[in-house]
Amino acid sequence: MRRQELNIQLKTPEQIEKMRAAGLVVAAALDAMRAAVAPGVSTADLDAIAEKVIRDAGAVPSFKGYHGFPASICASVNEQVVHGIPSAGQVLREGDLISLDCGAVLEGWHGDSAITVGVGETDPALLRMAEVAEDAMWAGIAAAARGIANGRGKLTDISFNIERSIRKAGRYGIVDGYGGHGIGTEMHQDPHVLNHGKPGRGIRLEVGLALAIEPMITMGSPRTVELEDGWTVVTRDRSRAAHVEHTMALMEDGVWVTTAPDGGRARLGELVTARQA
Repeated sequence: MRRQELNIQLKTPEQIEKMRAAGLVVAAALDAMRAAVAPGVSTADLDAIAEKVIRDAGAVPSFKGYHGFPASICASVNEQVVHGIPSAGQVLREGDLISLDCGAVLEGWHGDSAITVGVGETDPALLRMAEVAEDAMWAGIAAAARGIANGRGKLTDISFNIERSIRKAGRYGIVDGYGGHGIGTEMHQDPHVLNHGKPGRGIRLEVGLALAIEPMITMGSPRTVELEDGWTVVTRDRSRAAHVEHTMALMEDGVWVTTAPDGGRARLGELVTARQA
């Protein structure tokens, strides 16, 4: 079923279970890359690891060939915010910060998730920034779950809670123009989910809605530029950046974080649905 105003796709519980299967493939690929991140490893090496995990599971990388994107993951290092293209020439160094964004499609349904990790001994302030981004992501997901429970949730409740979590944590730049999105039989669907804004606006949160929630923050200015490769987005002031993401789906009795191995239980508790395959 689709809402015509924004072409929003609402999923059945059975379809969400298919998204869960794709999400677990993505989670496995991210776990494998996280374990491999080390000084001397190239971003092309990480791309190869992710593609093998995805294809060995019978899935297909969502990113590869998407509007011409040449790789299976986005690997964004230091001042790169999102959409970094993996390269054999980009070799990780001690102290780098890398965001790894990965998607997989299995039986026609997508999962999409991202992590930010340090390489070797990393400045604690940078690791803290990544933690702030992750906490904000979970704050947004929790807001969606509460909105389903009380029946009054609106899209920008997610945005507001992401921003509030970040603002409480310190002085970070919240990247504008990029954000989360609907997801399902396509990787990117309506609606766009901003990482800032006032609450109580936008579409009503409904059972069957699936969203990728993905805060992107910087140590400095929130302004970005796109490089000549047509993909890589970097901070204008070259400050370091962090990007995290999970796919979630709204159920009758709560939220299901389809790309989290525990469905989100550790961070969300009873806000998580009891229906988990």
